[in-house]
Amino acid sequence: MTPMMNDGDAPGASPFDDQLSSRLLDQRIVVLGAAVDDAIANRICAQLLLLSASDPRRDISLYINSPGGSVSAGLAIFDTMRLIPNDVSTLAMGFAASMGQFLLSAGTKGKRYSLPHARIMMHQPSAGIRGTAVDIEIQAENLEYTKALMHKLNAEHSGHDVDTVTADSERDRWFTAEQARAYGLVDTVVTTLDDIRPSASKPKVGL
Repeated sequence: MTPMMNDGDAPGASPFDDQLSSRLLDQRIVVLGAAVDDAIANRICAQLLLLSASDPRRDISLYINSPGGSVSAGLAIFDTMRLIPNDVSTLAMGFAASMGQFLLSAGTKGKRYSLPHARIMMHQPSAGIRGTAVDIEIQAENLEYTKALMHKLNAEHSGHDVDTVTADSERDRWFTAEQARAYGLVDTVVTTLDDIRPSASKPKVGL
């Protein structure tokens, strides 16, 4: 089974949704507003790559209101955020849980934001394991690898050691916006749009 960090079904995009998404992309804003699955991840990865290709220096904003979802799909987004040269700022809107929390904290340091009343939840990956004894052993090994990887990355993002993050993730760990800031999951709690508008970044390479 594929490890999950929470789950949920994402509704299909309507033409109106596509129009809104296009208008937001004009402002260099990408929105994760559903559970993370392969289709959502493919869309967000494509949007990040297109925005980077259009201007590799300007920031990109990722706004998050998500209950979590597939670890592999979320890691595809994370790797794409790291692949492109742009700074990617992140913003928690409403609810950023599980894989939503992970992507929130994976934003560029100093540019990870939360709205005042957003709720953020961190926990460890889980998966339904079934099948033959051999299948169960293989799935259990994969789950343990995934847990260790997510704990390591969350530790890097938050500034805590792996043991602390592992212990804190054993059960659902809920944060207010200010608690998330104190823990190191976000950098700033914001109240105005001016604090988070995408801006030009300093060139990372070149003369």
